[in-house]
Formats: sequence, structure tokens, C-alpha cells
Amino acid sequence: MSKKGGLGRGLGALIPGENSTPSSGLSYIPIDQIIPNPRQPRLQMDPLELEGLAASIREHGILQPLVVTTDPGTNQYTLIAGERRLRAAGMAGLDKVPVLIRQASEQERLELALIENIQRADLSALDTAEAYELLVDEFGLRHEDIAARVGKSRESISNTLRLLRLPAEVKQALNDQQISEGHARALLGLSSAAAQINLLKSILEKKMSVRQTEELVRMLGGARPARQAKKEALPEIRELEERLRSRLGTRVNLHHSKKGGSLVIFYYSDEELDHLVSQIMQED
Repeated sequence: MSKKGGLGRGLGALIPGENSTPSSGLSYIPIDQIIPNPRQPRLQMDPLELEGLAASIREHGILQPLVVTTDPGTNQYTLIAGERRLRAAGMAGLDKVPVLIRQASEQERLELALIENIQRADLSALDTAEAYELLVDEFGLRHEDIAARVGKSRESISNTLRLLRLPAEVKQALNDQQISEGHARALLGLSSAAAQINLLKSILEKKMSVRQTEELVRMLGGARPARQAKKEALPEIRELEERLRSRLGTRVNLHHSKKGGSLVIFYYSDEELDHLVSQIMQED
């Protein structure tokens, strides 16, 4: 049920750049007639950043119009893109804001809000993951469909979605910026929520780096420390491993010796497994 059209261009076709001249479709509508996008992926906004944006709006006005869509049968408009500008405009005391009125389906509203946040501001990793999950669960998009729309690799989409598997304590630490996304991804290497929470406590107490966390996860997971000989793998073997990773869009380990070897391909969901099988079997 994937949809391939339209939005892969990003917001350029719908939102003029800051240095461009708005189209003749520009309108000014009261703030109280604009309903926030119910699919807005950005759940948290920095109050200090909003204050700074509000101060800029007081001095210079809104340089880039918001994008809205009409709600049939009402005099209300639903916001598609520009959540931060809308909030800051209210803080700045504006009664009306410049908007571009566009027609958009519910799916397009989510996609455009997601794309705008990724392209124009720092959307948190968990907010991004939850927006991706909506696109998968409610609209049937595959990971590669989402990747095409937001300009990222399919592997990046899959890895971000994996963050939703973390226990609540780890998610909260990530949201509070006590740990980085790198720490969170390293914790996914542990098999149980209890182990992840225990290691989180160590990360916070000892102020562990991402690399230290990754090494400890390998030790706790029973993996042997990498031998020096592995670093001396033949250049052609390393190149082949990289080609496989790029082609399959996932982690690949190639172990080669004179008597043969092994090829390990990692996947993190049923959807990824289906994709890999299709790639290997060259199915459509």
C-alpha cells in the first residue's frame, strides 16, 4: 500500500524559501482560526528557542509564511507546517499571520510536518521515530518509502525506529538529553530491558562516552574483544564488505580465510527481513 508520489521533493514545491518572493496565494488569517496539526511530530519545543524566535518576529515579522489547509464546513484552518512560527507569533502578540493555503490529505499533513522539522530544525530522535511509526502503521509506508520522502537512507529509518523498543527510563533519559542517540543505539545491543536500565545508570554515574558504552555492551553481550588480526583484513575483503553493506542497506560482517568463511547479515524487524530476502532473491 505504499505511495511513491509527490512528497519526495520535500517542501520546496509547497513552501517558498526565506529569500524567495511568496506567491500571490499569500493570505493573512487570525491566529485563533488556526488549529495545530494533530499529527505534529515535534512534541517538545525549547522555551528559550521560542522566546528567541518571538523576539525576532516582534522586530522583523514572520519572514516565511506558514502552510495551512482548510477544514471543510468551518472557518478554521489546520496547520501543515510552521508550528514553531505559530507558537512564537502568539507569544509575540500577533493577531494574524501570513499563510499559504494548500490542499493536503491527513497523510500529507504528517509527512510535510515531519519533513519540515527534519529539514529546518532539530527534531528529537524519539519524536522522529514516532512519526516514522505512524507512517508505517497507519499509512502502510515501507522504510524505503519514508527514506525517499525525508532524504535519508533506509538503514537510517530502520535504526531510528528501533529506538522505540527501549524501556521508558532510557527513552526519558534520551528526551532529557542525559544521553545521546549514540548511547541509546548502543543500549539496543543488550537483550533485556533490565540490562539496558542497569547500564543506563552506569552511563549517567560514570559519564561514559558512546564508545565506552559500545565496548561495555559488547562485553556484556558475550562478544569477544576484536582481535588485532581483524584489523589487518585484506583491502579487497574490506571493500567487498562495504559494498554489501551499501547494497543491502544494513550491517554486514564478512569473515574470510583460506579455508572459507562466513557472511553475517543483520536485520532488526520482519519488514527488514522481507526486504533483504527480496534483495537477495532479486524479487520485485
